[in-house]
Amino acid sequence: MSFKRFDQAKPFVTLGGIVLAWLLLPVAVKSFLRTTFFELQAPVGVTASYVRDLQEYWTERAHSKNELIEAARELQHVYSSYEFQAQQTGALQAEISRLEQLLRLPPNPNYKFEPARVCRRDMSAWWQQLTIRKGKNYSLPVGAPVVYSGGVVGRVREVRAYEADVDLVSSPRMRLAADFDDDTRPVSYQGGDNPPLRPARGIVEFVPPDIITHPSNPRRLVTSGLGEFPRGLTIGYVTRLEVSADGLFQNGEVSLDPRLSELTEVTVLVPLRPE
Repeated sequence: MSFKRFDQAKPFVTLGGIVLAWLLLPVAVKSFLRTTFFELQAPVGVTASYVRDLQEYWTERAHSKNELIEAARELQHVYSSYEFQAQQTGALQAEISRLEQLLRLPPNPNYKFEPARVCRRDMSAWWQQLTIRKGKNYSLPVGAPVVYSGGVVGRVREVRAYEADVDLVSSPRMRLAADFDDDTRPVSYQGGDNPPLRPARGIVEFVPPDIITHPSNPRRLVTSGLGEFPRGLTIGYVTRLEVSADGLFQNGEVSLDPRLSELTEVTVLVPLRPE
């Protein structure tokens, strides 16, 4: 009878032994095993991402010549618009440099724009993080801002040899110094607790009491320039505000861009003068 009980409890004893052995391992060994596991797993995710890109390529090849010509014309219009905006940007940057020298102000940090393809997104943490297929091989630093055409994507949290994990702006780990696009008083933004199948939300705190917003007329929340993110990048739109418990400020909800759930390519801002 005792042997039968031992056989029934054997899986639990084995599991307990494994857990105990893991807890007794030195931190350096745990870190090495974790890094090794992710580095061995990385080629699988990166290869799957390249296969998806190849599938999309052959899908595009199936389009007719007329469709491709029409798409090329639209791209030419977009290119012309961006070319004009680039000229305006160059003139504005020159003016900013002139004013900085005149007023003896420290220059704003400059960035190298590093585009990266999204290769993986964890369904269990859909609004928390994504993985891009560039890492130490492209000198991506931890903490680098990640952006896209709609504004802020997030921040690089961990860098490996060929991959990097990005904390999304919707993640509770993300805190940003922000302000409203028509009001320079600083407020605080933090990602919310977002279930996978619902629209992403964030939280804004320390909002001055005279700021008013409404779901029919939301206010755009942007980065303030304090921190690693440049000023003026869209975070989201504040749809409602309510008085905080202390009665001095307001707290509110921030609606994030739904395109965050379907990103395929992002841009990492690599500082040219890292601190």
